[in-house]
Amino acid sequence: MNLVWKLLRQHVSIPQFVGFFFANLFGLLIVLLGYQFYRDVLPVFTSDDSFMKADYIIVSKRIGTSSILSANANTFTAAEMTDVEGQPFVKSVGTFTSAGYKIDAAMGINGTNVLNSELPIESVPDEFVDVSLDQWKFLPGSKVVPIILPRSYITMYNFGFAQSHSLPKISDGLVGLIDFKLFVRGNGLQEQYTGKVIGFSSRLNSILVPRSFMEWSNGRYAPQDKAAPTRLIMEVKSPADERIAQYIDSKGYEVDTDKLNAEKTTYFLKLVVSMVMAVGLVISVLSFYILMLSIYLLVQKNSSKLENLLLIGYSPRQVAFPYQMLTLALNAVVLMIALLLLLAVRGQYLPMLETLFPQLDEGTVLPSLMVGAGLLTVVSLLNVLAIRRKIMRIWWRKE
Repeated sequence: MNLVWKLLRQHVSIPQFVGFFFANLFGLLIVLLGYQFYRDVLPVFTSDDSFMKADYIIVSKRIGTSSILSANANTFTAAEMTDVEGQPFVKSVGTFTSAGYKIDAAMGINGTNVLNSELPIESVPDEFVDVSLDQWKFLPGSKVVPIILPRSYITMYNFGFAQSHSLPKISDGLVGLIDFKLFVRGNGLQEQYTGKVIGFSSRLNSILVPRSFMEWSNGRYAPQDKAAPTRLIMEVKSPADERIAQYIDSKGYEVDTDKLNAEKTTYFLKLVVSMVMAVGLVISVLSFYILMLSIYLLVQKNSSKLENLLLIGYSPRQVAFPYQMLTLALNAVVLMIALLLLLAVRGQYLPMLETLFPQLDEGTVLPSLMVGAGLLTVVSLLNVLAIRRKIMRIWWRKE
């Protein structure tokens, strides 16, 4: 084995291996940095609402003079909903169903009353709510109703009421502190329900309840109310599709422009990150070829001597081992340095993100570590197999 190491050291081309090292490091760093930056930035656009996916768009009619004069001017007819469903950019469409009865709500935090007001509640089909069905269900006769609150309620509480009354601020992980009561009046009945808050949504301006509760309660408290829907929720194939805005404008509908822009930004973020990672992968592949060329040149220069080693009793595995260890060591060093550089770069941009978005979760680099380790494992296996194949050719030639 020492003879093989001596042969290897005699013909090592430092510039070739330095070229491989930096090319592979640069390519891997681009891949890891793009992937990690995407994971760090994506919650800026999605974390505020984990109950409705980014490709869901809420549509309503513009409020104008006609809608003020007519109570049904801002409702959607069956023909209009069919037209929306038939658009090529739409996957599915659901309706918002409103309560036909009166609801008073009372919200408290740690025994302190925070809110007493008449509030609207709505529901959408369960498939449009991205939450476990175990949490999002209501059984007729139960006095506990799962609800999703508008995030604006909690924002007003955290930055207004909580500070002035020395109360704890509420985050997604502290929903258990919220005591929510619903007082229902209709059809000659008055009853009280406990609202079980399971989270917040930045895309709603009303309280969201399960469709099962809405259908049951409307039948119980407002059996004569059959109001047409005033809002639709539609799942689109791509939020960045320009046909969506064209269709919305042509029909005189409205969407939440900020959310639509955020969805477009998320889509383009994925696209840009994919392109950047593709460039990094191309550089990594090129560096792989540089390394293989360097190893092949080393083996070619030593081919006669390696053949003599095989003749005197060395096995192909023993002859290939030093070259394989060289590539594995280089790849391991590349991975470690790439991760250190990733941590350094992330340490620069993460404080800026946290300053702009205080509720942003810092996350972890473990997924990036796994991606980097996976890539270099594949590359290393290819290196090992290619080197063994080259040595085996020398072995077959001597026979």
